[in-house]
Amino acid sequence: MNNSSVAIVSGGGTGIGAATATTLRDQGWEVVICGRRPDVLNKVARSTGSHPVIADVSSDADMKRLVTETIDRFGALNGLVLNAGIVRAGVAGDLNDEDWDAMLSTNLTGPFYLIRAALPHLLATRGAMVGVASAAALRATAGIAGYDATKAALAMLIQTVAIDYGPEGIRANSVCPGWTQTEMADMEMSEFGSELGVSREAAYELATAFVPTRRPGSSSEVAALIAWLLSDQASYINAATIPVDGGLVAVEPSAIAFDPRVTVTSNNQNNGLEIPTHMVQAG
Repeated sequence: MNNSSVAIVSGGGTGIGAATATTLRDQGWEVVICGRRPDVLNKVARSTGSHPVIADVSSDADMKRLVTETIDRFGALNGLVLNAGIVRAGVAGDLNDEDWDAMLSTNLTGPFYLIRAALPHLLATRGAMVGVASAAALRATAGIAGYDATKAALAMLIQTVAIDYGPEGIRANSVCPGWTQTEMADMEMSEFGSELGVSREAAYELATAFVPTRRPGSSSEVAALIAWLLSDQASYINAATIPVDGGLVAVEPSAIAFDPRVTVTSNNQNNGLEIPTHMVQAG
């Protein structure tokens, strides 16, 4: 990897963003990380040698400033990782305007602002970008309508960039992580486990019981794919939307009931199938 290659990673203070900054730095990239929380951002910057910029992805002015500061400091931009994202629970009929707007601003409008600001510089270097979508962009997940919708829209936005700017040398791809052990996922699993009276680790086991690899992913595993997609080794990969989910989205839900490794009991009161946590056998 050319040591002069420069990447911006949004949401670089935690989780997949921090892991991506670490991986890219290990591969010789100069990395600019952005986020809203100075404490976590500066911690990653110190540990990786990345350059931190405090910025809100939902602000057009902040995204322009982020790109300007990157160019002023390093002189070029070769890669863009659109990682910042939030989730607010709620079905379509109950989701309030505030939560919908927050997800739309962070998960979709913010990446649009950053793409728009970065495009002239990526065109100059024939660079690449990677959007961090979600397995929820590929399969509807109950109870998180806004997250599903905005992550699916992000993946499509990335594909439009690939189609519109591919002839000019830009590559744009998305990755779709499944359950990945990050700070945000840990909080969700702790809450899920608390409702069931089990530990966070047991909650992860339950959530991934039907994932073919039978475990959650790590942020470094997702980061490895992101770094590869930014590299010249992926020079013919464009407009791809790639699951990083242990095989989750390949599972055919109706076949679960016939899996001999899983015990399923009928619960007519719930008009469906009940799979007790102690009866899930993920061996």
